Amino acid sequence: MDETYIFGHKSPDTDSITSSLVMAYLEKELGNENVVSCRLGNLNKETEFVLDYFDIEAPKLIEKVEDGANVILVDHNSPSESVENIENAQILKVVDHHKIAFETAYPLFVRCEPVGCTETIMIKLFEENGIEIPKEIASLILSAIISDTLLLKSPTTTDDDKKAVEKLAAIAELDYEVYGLDMLKAGTDLSSFSIEEILALDAKQIDFKDVKSIVNQVNTASIEEVMAMKEDLEAGINAIIEKEGLDLFMLLITDIVNSNSQIIALGNDAALVEKAYGVKLENNTVLLEGVVSRKKQVVPIMTENA
Repeated sequence: MDETYIFGHKSPDTDSITSSLVMAYLEKELGNENVVSCRLGNLNKETEFVLDYFDIEAPKLIEKVEDGANVILVDHNSPSESVENIENAQILKVVDHHKIAFETAYPLFVRCEPVGCTETIMIKLFEENGIEIPKEIASLILSAIISDTLLLKSPTTTDDDKKAVEKLAAIAELDYEVYGLDMLKAGTDLSSFSIEEILALDAKQIDFKDVKSIVNQVNTASIEEVMAMKEDLEAGINAIIEKEGLDLFMLLITDIVNSNSQIIALGNDAALVEKAYGVKLENNTVLLEGVVSRKKQVVPIMTENA
């Protein structure tokens, strides 16, 4: 039997990495033994913390798959966020919590729900198939939900996410609030990253109608510490704008403690930020109070005003 490669999006976050691991476990329990958990980029600090904490090996790093290879997509469905030759792969399944951005010429299993985290959907797949969630898998799923919902504080958080956290914390035998805060703080350490790496940590191309854009988000416990690098960050952003031919680059510096985001916006269409939020950029930056979710508080608002 040919191998089936399971992977999340490029510039992987904790949900993307753990979803690959958890889906591989689930597939094996369902009888598909020939699956390979993969990733499309380096681990961030938060995900390193999670895997080290539970002594779990990271998924295999890949850049592309062979033409015709069987793949399962988790935590993404957009071709621009997937492997380079995804159009030549055979997509067997998609499990995701983002908007639909793909089409195929053949039927496949698709499970997409408007929840805070892909892993919240995974729990339902375990339950629907009568498969018990072991402690290690529960710990991975729990970590992902905490990450994507910022400890259940993000506006993307649903009742399903909250119920899942309570259930998983019991299985994992963890105080999720204490563990979760330590995990989120671990992800805010940018000291070992170059400017180029920071600007690629969680960068996604999201075009607002005809405004070609990249929106990058980094979490922090201190906006001031990140803003101390503002001059270098802007130089790096301008280089990306020129290289990629962008109209806009938005960097969200999200305070996980106070639930705000400092925005650095550059490009010919940077004024779109002002129009969308009714604010004024000063030296290319502005604080957006209460904004922590790219998916729910940036993409729809920016698209509507583009």
